[in-house]
Amino acid sequence: MTTTSVTPTTTGELARLRQLAANTIRGLAMDAVQKANSGHPGLPMGMADVATVLWSRFLKFNPADPKWPDRDRFVLSAGHGSMLLYSLLFLSGYDLPLDQLKQFRQWGSKTPGHPEYGLTPGVETTTGPLGQGISNAVGMALAERHLAARFNRPDFNVVNHYTYVIASDGDLMEGISHESCSLAGHLALGKLIVMYDNNSISIDGSTSLAFTDDTVARFQAYGWHGQHVDGHDPVAVEAAIAAAQAETERPSIIACKTHIGYGSPKQDTNKVHGEPLGEADVRITKEKFGFPPDQAFVVPEEAKEFFEQRGKDGGLRQKDWEKLMAGYAQANPELAKQFWSELKGESPAGWDSTMPSFPVDKPIATRAASGKVLDVIGPKLPILIGGSADLTPSVNTEWKGVRVITPDDFSGQYVHYGVREHGMGAIMNGLTVHGGVRAYGATFLIFSDYERPAIRLAALMEIPTIFIFTHDSIGLGEDGPTHQPIEQLSSLRLIPHMAVFRPADATETVECWRTLLNRKHAPSTLVLTRQALPIIDRTKYAPASGVAQGGYILKDAENPQVILIGTGSEVQLALAAQETLAKENIRARVVSMPCTRLFDDQPEAYRESVLPRRIRARVAVEAGATMTWWDYVGLDGAVVGVDRFGASAPGAIVMKELGMTADAVVAAAKKVLSKGSEPITQGWS
Repeated sequence: MTTTSVTPTTTGELARLRQLAANTIRGLAMDAVQKANSGHPGLPMGMADVATVLWSRFLKFNPADPKWPDRDRFVLSAGHGSMLLYSLLFLSGYDLPLDQLKQFRQWGSKTPGHPEYGLTPGVETTTGPLGQGISNAVGMALAERHLAARFNRPDFNVVNHYTYVIASDGDLMEGISHESCSLAGHLALGKLIVMYDNNSISIDGSTSLAFTDDTVARFQAYGWHGQHVDGHDPVAVEAAIAAAQAETERPSIIACKTHIGYGSPKQDTNKVHGEPLGEADVRITKEKFGFPPDQAFVVPEEAKEFFEQRGKDGGLRQKDWEKLMAGYAQANPELAKQFWSELKGESPAGWDSTMPSFPVDKPIATRAASGKVLDVIGPKLPILIGGSADLTPSVNTEWKGVRVITPDDFSGQYVHYGVREHGMGAIMNGLTVHGGVRAYGATFLIFSDYERPAIRLAALMEIPTIFIFTHDSIGLGEDGPTHQPIEQLSSLRLIPHMAVFRPADATETVECWRTLLNRKHAPSTLVLTRQALPIIDRTKYAPASGVAQGGYILKDAENPQVILIGTGSEVQLALAAQETLAKENIRARVVSMPCTRLFDDQPEAYRESVLPRRIRARVAVEAGATMTWWDYVGLDGAVVGVDRFGASAPGAIVMKELGMTADAVVAAAKKVLSKGSEPITQGWS
């Protein structure tokens, strides 16, 4: 291959370099998938022309500083086409050497099957479950508009970047994308640009088997700007992206008509969607593109320099931005200090110094107590962006005086997500990974099932998104089993890295907020009651600061014979059972366990001090599925819980009828005591 300057001087030279660059991406994708004998070569081959134009002409980035705050965000929502992104990162000069592409999908590599946030430089979010990436991108675009509204000043547009997405037909079929993109249209997120890989092929075959939407018309109905373009015509693609940038009042979708597996014998078939081309077809395709058929991972110097030049240009643009920031800091010193602090995820000193307290003679639902906490801390934490899936009056997440984010004013701190739990969770993750924002959002615990993919991805990414769930048990009452969570608490606790907080009263609710806001590298779930709970008198019981350890001795007895472990509203049952047992000369320790994850993370000595092995008689009580409690009580212990669906009746009656009573805890304690007192030999220890 000939070597010429990578700065094209003619239209023909630019076209040649673009074609070479795109074909290089195709070759890398073919070879990596073939070497791994696993992967999806079709999308990278089909979208290589679109991606080349975007990355070489429009995308603002700096490979030397992948976290530059004002970079454009690029999201490959169709994460199965990950070799497209890895090829772009390698070619553009990120710290992702060619050897990593050769280790595609292998143990310990930085090129996993689907892009993973925090693992590979330049990957902005974890994608793979379809619809999540494009929904994250809505959150990123919202974060950009929010920070721009708060921090930009005349002559100082310090927050000024785009969010670009490559999405597949699968992304747009998934219901979550409908929710998030509808909200994006409502909010008029004009700096969100989606390139839709319209190749008409899915795993089953032609998309016409199940997907005949007029996709662009649908997005236009959402309030988007829409275009159709030949995805293999770089000039047309460039014009379409420029037109999308010029449309400042609406997000944009560009339907790029492409050929999946472009140039290969399997082009336009589902055979190139999720499997290697095969050695023979790889050779044929390379010969067609003018690449040596017997060589793998060929990277023409011109192609590498073509992309790297854009990265170097990005470095210069970052220097210009840093000069702008220097002038900004001189003109607005306090604002600049706050800007950098929030980008680091820091909280102002003393943000939790005046937390609310609650009189012991006035029971209050923990959802209401949480609202009172937000009334205090919300105005002190401008980094917070909250919201609810159309349940604001029920979940108490809108603090007094908070301004709502609207298409006309992005500077507020509250989002009305509408009835869009799926989209809300993913948008919250996008807000969080963008930086400068700490997102929380709320719905009923039963609808955590709707948010589950986003919750799981937050845990996988180890990002501090805050998921709030109220109406936490059968105690919510009359709405009945469709709205009464049973298995949700256990299932949320099973997610790695996820801390599930379920406070026993208003005072523990305060401490849960304090603790979870100090968690910077993992998500948290706050689970709250609908029904009012008594306030535990801390002059007679241990202070609620024990929440920080996940579990603590709330009320002890001298030389206890049995341990009663409670969480949330059922701590009251454990305390009542302790009193009844004491009248029968049975000594019980009550442990409040608001967060098993934090308790498990404590040193062994602390855990032993709370749940000593020598006390084998243990009872856990929680109005939900029992499965996650056996680790704490052992096989010879007991769990008082609910392993069936609920019923429609007043909450107190449902609790009684389903056995969630202090008497049931007493009976369980007596039963485990009758088994003997040998040291426990299994469980959390």
